[in-house]
Amino acid sequence: MLVDVSTEIVIARPRATVADFAADPGNVPAWYENIKSVEWKTQAVVAVGSRIAFVALFLGKQMAYTYEIVEYIPGERLIMQTAEGPFPMQTTYTWETVATGTRMSLRNYGVPTGFSALVAPFMTMAMRRANQKDLARLKSLLEASPRGAL
Repeated sequence: MLVDVSTEIVIARPRATVADFAADPGNVPAWYENIKSVEWKTQAVVAVGSRIAFVALFLGKQMAYTYEIVEYIPGERLIMQTAEGPFPMQTTYTWETVATGTRMSLRNYGVPTGFSALVAPFMTMAMRRANQKDLARLKSLLEASPRGAL
């Protein structure tokens, strides 16, 4: 069973501000409710090949996984995929300038295996809700700050 969740939001800030903040893994705990910790496994630079370990609490379970950045076009797109974790997952952020600021899209795509495959439909719904809340939190953080970032 496939998990493919796409969400988006418009943030009333310039694209560079939104993209720079969202692409920085150090900022992730500020706007992803379920992410409890972030640790660089390589040099702390957002670049292709960089690896970042995350610990999250999702559906009442602690999950540890490592993402590797596989594509990064500053201000346009960031794609990370799991290098280690409970099931293969790819996360894509895209940023687009719109009349009222920046449209940020967040997509999680993967094929769960084992027990995770059995709960994939429930996982998809929970992930969509979490992503919508996370993007709303990002919007709130960026729009509340006078400089557009913390």
